[in-house]
Amino acid sequence: MNSSIAGFAGNILASSVTDGDEVRAEIRRSSVLFLNRSYWPDVEATGQLLTALCEGLTQDFEVGVLAGRPNAIVDNLNLRHWSHADERNGVHIHRVAHTKFPKQNLFGKALNFLSFAHASHSALRTIAAPDVVVFETDPFLLAFAANRLQKRTQCRMVGYLQDIYPDVAVALGKVGNNWAVRRLRSALFDIYRRCDRMVVLSQDMADLLTDGGVAGERISIVPNWADTHSIAPVHGISRFREQHQLGEHFVAMYSGNLGLTQRLEEFVLAAELLMDRPDILFCFVGRGSQENSLRRLVEAKGLTNVRFFDYQPQDELTHSLTAANLHLVPLTRDLSRCLMPSKLYGILAAGRPYLTNAPVGSELHTISTTHHVGLTVEPGSVQAIAACILWAADHRAELENMGRNARQLAESRYTQQHSITKFRTVLQQVLAQT
Repeated sequence: MNSSIAGFAGNILASSVTDGDEVRAEIRRSSVLFLNRSYWPDVEATGQLLTALCEGLTQDFEVGVLAGRPNAIVDNLNLRHWSHADERNGVHIHRVAHTKFPKQNLFGKALNFLSFAHASHSALRTIAAPDVVVFETDPFLLAFAANRLQKRTQCRMVGYLQDIYPDVAVALGKVGNNWAVRRLRSALFDIYRRCDRMVVLSQDMADLLTDGGVAGERISIVPNWADTHSIAPVHGISRFREQHQLGEHFVAMYSGNLGLTQRLEEFVLAAELLMDRPDILFCFVGRGSQENSLRRLVEAKGLTNVRFFDYQPQDELTHSLTAANLHLVPLTRDLSRCLMPSKLYGILAAGRPYLTNAPVGSELHTISTTHHVGLTVEPGSVQAIAACILWAADHRAELENMGRNARQLAESRYTQQHSITKFRTVLQQVLAQT
């Protein structure tokens, strides 16, 4: 058995001295095992969020994570061979080998998911029972691995959904809502209904689970967050603007995974409508399965007002996020109940406004309008996106006010400590169940 997992499953001995007599008491902290492919040193959002969460829970629990290989590493690592690290900041790490085809290849991406799920299933056969297993959705097949572990060991089981499958795939049109997909959804929701707790990111996602038969009292909402200490407004010109010679351009930025769920082609088409405004520049920062197709679309349209940049190191996020005058946060009507864009919280922490096409009534739309932190446009309209960006470029004072509101909202509701405290409470409640 891997030494990290053995240590993860073990007990902790503590001693105290009273009136000169040594009294030894065995104290066992409850053990929690997280399942997710993405973890440190992966720069993808789910990996960074899970890393912070796990490390934030180590004072109260024995925390372990079963993880895979990262998709992208941009930070300079002090540890040369990160893949052999079995402990970091109090978290026991067990990695499994799996295929790692480029994300741009959808068939290869599916093989990556399947191979990681299979490797995780094999690894869990040898891992001593945790008190709680928490499965995430990278990939969503981990629900089945966690379910088998729960049946074998009778541990508690918590689902932690960053997105809800197969609903996301159906909403994107990647798969049809056929018999096989409905059977898969039924099997997943059967697991969700039997979980001791389901944790989601928004009320929209909670409503979707409730409609699927999950009891409301078993659903907890724990939003994602941003580190408001490392990401903060920058006064003056950011290093990102200087480094990439963005000058005085009005920058409309998308920062994050360039994937299918974002429907980013709408913003490229909006850039085409704004070609007669050379002061407006569209910046896409990140990588993902749609990067090549977006680049081809830009080339086919002959656009000179669109630029692409790689993922930025964690310690440079403040400067890249604050380089934008306006961020782009897409969320289609069909996807609004399946996920909540994690990029929102970094944008708020950086004190920047954003534009979203989230539908009326969705949580993202409500946050935007209630707290005056973002601009909203009707979903599915490239013309509306272009018109809103044009208005924003000509009303920078209003954007500055939104930016100040955004920072205040991040500090009051969406800090790392807020969310870790909520997740800690969820675990304590699950462990207290009889």
